[in-house]
Amino acid sequence: MVQYDVTTPQAYLEVLEDDWRKEKLLRLREMIQTAAPEATEGLAYKMLSYGMGEEQFMALNAQKHYVSVYVGDIEKVPDSQTLLQGFNLGKGCVRVRKTQKLDESGIEQFIQNAVAMWRDGQDINC
Repeated sequence: MVQYDVTTPQAYLEVLEDDWRKEKLLRLREMIQTAAPEATEGLAYKMLSYGMGEEQFMALNAQKHYVSVYVGDIEKVPDSQTLLQGFNLGKGCVRVRKTQKLDESGIEQFIQNAVAMWRDGQDINC
């Protein structure tokens, strides 16, 4: 896992290489911030994280070959299998590859569904 030795979200964004991974990460970040404007952006485990206080519900990280979106347990988010077709999935990780077109996928709706669960206090942790 690629980790960046930074202390702020802004520093994280500044150290990212200016390539397709930064472009994808910034688009995913925009989707999260649009869906959850009340969430605070921070750093957790050297990744961008989103939540309130110590409670985080989502994280982003640029890896060597993909960008990761972490949500706890993907299966708990409604319609996740349909919305995330074509993505490489782990239990709590959506891996976004270079060739994937985010705006032509269901990932934005997936993020909105996860945010709605977080707002409702539902458990999406693994």
